[in-house]
Amino acid sequence: MSSVLLRADAFPDTFARAPIADEALAALTARLAATSADHDASGRFPHDNFALLHAEGLIAQVVPRDQGGGGATLAEARRIIAAVARGDAATALVLTMTYLQHRAIGRRDAHWPDAVRRTVFATAVKEGALINALRVEPELGSPARGGLPATIARRVEGGWRVSGHKLYTTGIPALRWLSVWARTDEPEPRVGIFLVPGPAAGTAGVSIIESWNHLGLRASGSHETVLDDIWIPASHAVDVRAPAAWAPAGASQADIDANADQQAWMIVLLGSLYDAVARAGFDWLRGFLRDRAPGSLGAPLATLPRVQEQVGEIAALLRTNAVLLDAAAEDADRGAARNTPGSAQDSGLLKFTVTGNAIRALELALQLSGNHGLSRHNPLERHYRDVLCSRVHTPQNDSILVAAGRAALEA
Repeated sequence: MSSVLLRADAFPDTFARAPIADEALAALTARLAATSADHDASGRFPHDNFALLHAEGLIAQVVPRDQGGGGATLAEARRIIAAVARGDAATALVLTMTYLQHRAIGRRDAHWPDAVRRTVFATAVKEGALINALRVEPELGSPARGGLPATIARRVEGGWRVSGHKLYTTGIPALRWLSVWARTDEPEPRVGIFLVPGPAAGTAGVSIIESWNHLGLRASGSHETVLDDIWIPASHAVDVRAPAAWAPAGASQADIDANADQQAWMIVLLGSLYDAVARAGFDWLRGFLRDRAPGSLGAPLATLPRVQEQVGEIAALLRTNAVLLDAAAEDADRGAARNTPGSAQDSGLLKFTVTGNAIRALELALQLSGNHGLSRHNPLERHYRDVLCSRVHTPQNDSILVAAGRAALEA
């Protein structure tokens, strides 16, 4: 792969300032795609992929420029995630989670202590360190649906000790930092984020239960994680508040706007990931239809009007996705992703539409390819399994549609 991207050890003032060339991203896609099927079949975490991403200066792209990172806009981050996902969806999911965390703690109004923020960013730039939020628990389920975490942060001299059990900790085999959602053991518990060093830091007390044996995104390392009385310094209680302060009614305007911006980034990056998976499947389908010439037909399947019509429908679905995602990224980058009436419903409907279109596109591709598309010798069935995972990301479809329906009926 030619070194078109700026390397992670480049002088920080010039690191990744130039837009990443399309040909460089295309080469990256091809390189990741070469091993994607093996990672899917084995379920092994693709450590080599993240070494490659770091070497090419991509892990720290969303880190602010004054911290040595790329300072990427959402539009640029979207291009990167799409290129990675087109090659290996599981790798793209882990990178997406790191990008979202870097965006959250890089905002000027973030509650994180400056020294801690600088440490996280420095490790991303210098080491390619990954970070993700650990929120879901066996008893709690998704925090987005309410409830206090069972994970406990106990105050001790000079810091905290954190214990708990988390599910779906994407990327855990390679995470340097864990942004842990926990409550304090105080008489009136506070709730918030505690920054815990992860397995990549060699932290004692972090154990991984390798329970991730999923239909799709099999190499994402989304296992369970157990935290056993892990000590962290006091400064690593990075954003801890009374529970009411986390509720929408208790949020400041700055927090409301930050949440809207974060939601926009999450929806666009996840939407770009699953749209890219559908495009990878579409790439394979077009080649198959051009090459496949049944003896009874005496010509490639691509010459049949019925086939052309269905391929046109796939193209329409993916074109709709491109327009919606590009517009949403542009809105966020110019500061339009703010808490305005209907913004939460709009972002949810964007996720519902884009991921639904991606799933539908691959369903049509499977119809056209028949047994060939379902064979593990070809990548289409893997892309379909991966794209189905889009349904489980917050917000889920039922929440999206209930909110949108209620708003429409009350308008």
